[in-house]
Amino acid sequence: QVQLVESGGGLVQAGDSLRLSCAASGGTFSRATMGWFRQAPGREREFVATIIWSGYSTRYSTRYADFVSDRFTISRDNAKNTVYLQMNSLKPEDTAVYYCAAGLRRVPVSQWLGTAQYDYWGQGTQVTVSS
Repeated sequence: QVQLVESGGGLVQAGDSLRLSCAASGGTFSRATMGWFRQAPGREREFVATIIWSGYSTRYSTRYADFVSDRFTISRDNAKNTVYLQMNSLKPEDTAVYYCAAGLRRVPVSQWLGTAQYDYWGQGTQVTVSS
């Protein structure tokens, strides 16, 4: 059983930066695809970014939602079993609960942009961006 715990959310002003962290335990972290999703009030959970295990050693690829527009960066530290989401140039529309997710399957890259392939989810961390 994989457990995920997010941290790093908070209240910031537009243009500020935040770094979210997601600490994983209970599984083989280095072989997991890790994703970040977010959910704003009244909206469905949406994909933000993912770092996908290639199936070979510690090779990964990343994908981002279009709205990220080079403002966010996903990264991982396998030694710490942690995945990060660096968010720069935050906008009020980035306000949401951000969730970390993990998946252990081997599926096409495109399927990691949806929620279905992720088997484990964190409890979420609130990010609020004021204008």
